[in-house]
Parts: sequence; structure tokens; C-alpha cells
Amino acid sequence: MKSVNRSSESEKRIVVLGAGESGTGAAILAKAKGMDVFVSDMGAISPVYQALLDQHQIAWESGKHTPELILNADEVIKSPGIPLTAPLVKQLIEQGTPILSEIEFAARFTHAKMICITGSNGKTTTTSLIFDMLRRAGLDVGLAGNIGNSLALQVAQEDHAYYVIELSSFQLDNCYDFKADIAILLNITPDHLDRYDHQFQNYVDAKFRITRNQTSKDAFIYWSEDPVLNREIARIQPQATLYPFGSNEQNVAYTDGSHLVVASKPDVAPLRVPLDELSLKGKHNQLNSMAAGLAAQILNIHNDVIRESLQQFAGVDHRLQYVATIRGVRYINDSKATNVNSCWYALESMTTPTLLILGGTDKGNDYSEIDALVQEKCHTLIFMGKDNSKLIQHFGAMGMKYISTDNLQDAVQAAYQSANEGDTVLLSPCCASFDLFKNYEDRGEQFMQAVRTL
Repeated sequence: MKSVNRSSESEKRIVVLGAGESGTGAAILAKAKGMDVFVSDMGAISPVYQALLDQHQIAWESGKHTPELILNADEVIKSPGIPLTAPLVKQLIEQGTPILSEIEFAARFTHAKMICITGSNGKTTTTSLIFDMLRRAGLDVGLAGNIGNSLALQVAQEDHAYYVIELSSFQLDNCYDFKADIAILLNITPDHLDRYDHQFQNYVDAKFRITRNQTSKDAFIYWSEDPVLNREIARIQPQATLYPFGSNEQNVAYTDGSHLVVASKPDVAPLRVPLDELSLKGKHNQLNSMAAGLAAQILNIHNDVIRESLQQFAGVDHRLQYVATIRGVRYINDSKATNVNSCWYALESMTTPTLLILGGTDKGNDYSEIDALVQEKCHTLIFMGKDNSKLIQHFGAMGMKYISTDNLQDAVQAAYQSANEGDTVLLSPCCASFDLFKNYEDRGEQFMQAVRTL
């Protein structure tokens, strides 16, 4: 990348590609720092973000990219949704223009402590739980990344002392100088391989960028029983202090059969919480709770506060979210399960006969990962997508009972007709939502609405 004179921030021309939450926030921060800012979005900019850009007198264009207004940038802040293979992005790379994530840019202008969470699954729950713990402790904390307001907007308007940040691999791709004070890597399973040349290692490398720039004064929290994490840790030898969590006492957070135990510091009494008192159920949520508890202890939050949060936290929308019980059948919204491994965790937590609704935009999924749980837990599968051929081929060959639909309303009706009293209807799609919906939130909201009108 070409060098940039960082001593004269106000003289820079900043171009922001993509005017969603992160892009608009980055533009507002750049403007607040006196920079020459231009925003360009190939799609339609929502009226909400148009109004924000106009309010801050930021120039923008929608529905096109004008090369002469973009290629003269000193730095470009790119939306995580835009791939590095996009023609204009490739052109910027070829001419040496630095391309940053909004997270990288925002971090330049704050001295806050950064608690950063990534992983293929569990990110949102863990991030939200840590945020809850810090708020209960009375800390000045912001929630950012994939959830909450963008980090850049918060730094511009209401800078906090702490940020809890959910980071995707796409956001980490364009982080260079950014450093997490506490980095959490929950797990790594194949996901988004279409963005990484279908090379799993490329995706792994992106996730491990969360440890970039960490020193021994920083913390790296990770699941010790993930073979991918163990292999990579042995290979790259992170400089941060390691805090492993898992199922036995060799870890600094673990379960002993009846309690969740967090013992991050030898001079602090371990936290012990009965498993049946945890508000979040399922083995996967025990792992999320361990990671969150470790982060809170490292930040010197009192065990009583951590315990209270673990017992009272209400959970995350669209993640194993209870919707309703109708004719003795429970309906659960797990629309956030956009990959196969997320669905695995959802199925693992089911305790009653299950009808599983799945399908959408396939990301190169290997459904064999859930075969055993599908056979054990499910009596009916309901496919929901524009193209269900891969699902039919895979699960039909297993002899599973399935119903194929091409819309959510028909899928919910099919579940309603096929369910027996005591069953659970679980929406856990394994797939991205973009074939039928705006995003996973839209999919979850439509599912809940369809259930409530049964």
C-alpha cells in the first residue's frame, strides 16, 4: 500500500464505499475530523442514511460509482459486504490506495479498551452478554461491530471508555494497526468460503487477524477443544496471554458437571454458577458464557455482577428465540443460524421431537455435519428456498421425511399441519437469507409474524 501522511489527517481525502451503518458512521467521523469526505454506493442508500449524510453536509452518490471521484482518495473505507474482487476495489488495490475497514479507521480516534469477539458461531450472543456484564458493572461501554451503532459513529458522537465489538472475518480483512485489548475467538468452522476462494485456510487466517498487534499485556480467550484453533495457535504463537475455556479443569473456565467455573486469576476467587441457573441453555451457550465470564473477570468486574448477568441475561433476537406455543407446539426462531454449524448448536439444544425448517442461499454447505442430530432429534424437515435441490438430494438419500416449499408462509403452514403436541418447530436455516429476504432479521421477523397468525 502507498504511504499516507498521517500527521495531516485533516488534509486527507476519504472515500467511503457503501453507505450502510458502518459506512455512514465512518463518513461522519471523517467529516468531524475535518477531512474531505465522499460516499459512494452502487446500491440504493436508505433514506435514513441519506438524511444523516445530508445533515453532516457529506457529499454522496447512490446507484453508481464515479471513478474520478473515488480513485483520487488518500484512503478508502470499504463496507465489509463489498468483496476485494469488485472491479473498483481491484483498481484501488492496483494503484496502491490504502483500503481500510470502518473498525480500523475508528480505532485511530479513541483510547477506549477494545473487547473484540469473532468466531463462526456464537459471536452475537457472547458480545451481547459481555456488554450486559459491563453495563451492570456501571462501566461506560458501547456496543459495536455487527450489532449496535457503528464504532465510528460512537467515536464521533459519544466516545466510550470501553467497546464490546462483534467482528466478522470481512471486517478483520481490512484491519492492520487495530489492536484488541481482549480478543475472543469462539470457534472456526467452514463459512463464507465463497469470499475466500473456497480455501478454508484463507478464512482461518482472516479470523486470526483478531490477534494481530496484541502483546503479552493483552488477553486472547479461545475454546481449547477446537482443533482448528489449537493448530493455528501452535503455528502462529500469539503474543497475548492465553485464556482457554472448555470442558475440564485444565482450562481457566470450564464446567465440572454441575457448575460453570471461571477462574481467570489466581488471586481472585473462582466464579461458580450452577448450570441449571444459567439463563442461556444448551452446551454451546455454556461455552459462550465461559468466554464472557473470562472477559469480565479480566476487566476486574466483580463475580457477583457476572453471576447476576449469567442468571438474568435475556438472550439475543433471532438466536433460539422463543416465539409462541400453539396447540402444545413450541415455535423457536433461530434465523441467525446462517451456516450449518449454527444449526448444529440449535439442534443440540433441542429436548423435544423437532420439525426443522431450513434452506435459503447455500454458501457451499456440507450438511453431513448435522446428519446425526437430524436423525436423532427431527421427525420432519421442511425446506424453504428458491432452490431446494441440494437439500432434497442430501436428506432424501437419508430417508428423512421432508416437505419442500418455496416461501416461508407455506413452510410455517406445513410445520403447523405436521406437528404433534409436545413437538418443537425450529427455524434454523443453515443458509443465508438473500434468496427470499432482506437479511436474517427480516427472515426471523416474517417467521414470527407467520407463527403469530396461525
